[in-house]
Amino acid sequence: MLPALPYQDWSETKDTLHLFLQMIGKIRLKAHPKLNHWWHVTLYPHVRGLTTGRIPYGTSGFEILYDMLDHTVTISRNDGENASFSAPGLTVAEFYEALFSRLEQLGISVKIVAVPYDNKSKVPFPEDTAPRTYDRKAVSDFWRALCSISSVFETYRSGFVGKQTPVQLYWHSFDLVVTRFSGRAHPLEGGTQSDREAYSHEVISIGFWPGDDSFPEAAFYGYAYPEPQGMNQINLQPADAFWAEKNGGALAILKYEDARTGADPAAAILSFLNSVYDGAAVKADWPVKDLAH
Repeated sequence: MLPALPYQDWSETKDTLHLFLQMIGKIRLKAHPKLNHWWHVTLYPHVRGLTTGRIPYGTSGFEILYDMLDHTVTISRNDGENASFSAPGLTVAEFYEALFSRLEQLGISVKIVAVPYDNKSKVPFPEDTAPRTYDRKAVSDFWRALCSISSVFETYRSGFVGKQTPVQLYWHSFDLVVTRFSGRAHPLEGGTQSDREAYSHEVISIGFWPGDDSFPEAAFYGYAYPEPQGMNQINLQPADAFWAEKNGGALAILKYEDARTGADPAAAILSFLNSVYDGAAVKADWPVKDLAH
């Protein structure tokens, strides 16, 4: 059963967790060899939380695991050496110091741009000494939600034979994503370098995010780039799903609470994902039969 994730009840904890995960994500961004569409920066669902996965380091490698049950961060090397620390109660500056001192202890040297990225906090990590809220239960509930959602996303991935992302969490925007590609190039004009790298080809993307101050509730979403004509006329499933406008484009939305409280949450989520893809792929003239498993 999916846990409740009322935004107002854990928004301050979410902000704390978001900044902690940004630091870990920035380490992967800096240390991992670059992959197309920024796949080298993401974090992955783990049976206990979120992980960087193995990051190559010289002829060896390391992993950072944020355990969202024990609320510890563990850095592990290939040779079995590891170092850990507890996250609750730390300020952003203390988390930064603990993280990088453990890396140094293990002989791992990584330098990041130590400021939040695309975040409402603009304070450099080492200077952010304000007290931070950390609700252990809320963090664990978020992890449990991610575990269940990730399983549905993996089922969704199984029906596609074309290029697609793993189930991965983008730490800058704090959303869990799966993106499918048609195989056709469609370079984005304008935008940032990261935008142009992300949108170099046609995509249909689905995801889950826990909400923010502008949309204060967790939700699933879907969109297409480039957006085909009539995208917002696609019939979404289940009946609670709807179309909204974001940045001048059509965004499909299914509120997490609507899915969670339904008779079969997993089936509701999967029907939403498939309705977004099926409708958008047809309208965008993707080779649907060739890409189906």
